[in-house]
Amino acid sequence: MTSAGNPPSSFVLLQLGTRRFALPAEIVTELAPPVRLHAFPHSSAMLSGVIVRRARIIPVYDPRSVLLGRPSSTNRFYLIARREFGQGSELSAIPVDGECELVSGELRPGTGQASYVKGRVAVGEDLIEVLDLEALVTQPPGGDGAKQLEVGS
Repeated sequence: MTSAGNPPSSFVLLQLGTRRFALPAEIVTELAPPVRLHAFPHSSAMLSGVIVRRARIIPVYDPRSVLLGRPSSTNRFYLIARREFGQGSELSAIPVDGECELVSGELRPGTGQASYVKGRVAVGEDLIEVLDLEALVTQPPGGDGAKQLEVGS
């Protein structure tokens, strides 16, 4: 059931480890099969490297260290989504562990949530955290990820 002020929206559920998270469907462009990850020296905490997809270089961000408290292991797919920042945007990839699913629901505000969580969406009996991709990938090392693990676990 939705209130008159908050119409239902679409979200893409993604699997990271044993947990599920959601992204707004309007920013997701595709679920791509695993391809070669090109790693290079860098100092960005969450940047794993880049992939080449459809003749474009796409940065790959692995948020598992913030969301799950551990870095990536193997992944089955890359979820490619559009990051919006200032007047610009770019495609970015997140390695995911399993199938993704499209759901509809009302974005519910949360309390005590990390800065990269927009709110939650009800999926059956579960409340799934909806991620703010830009805030997540720009999360400083040791940011409020530990707080999120306590609240979300």
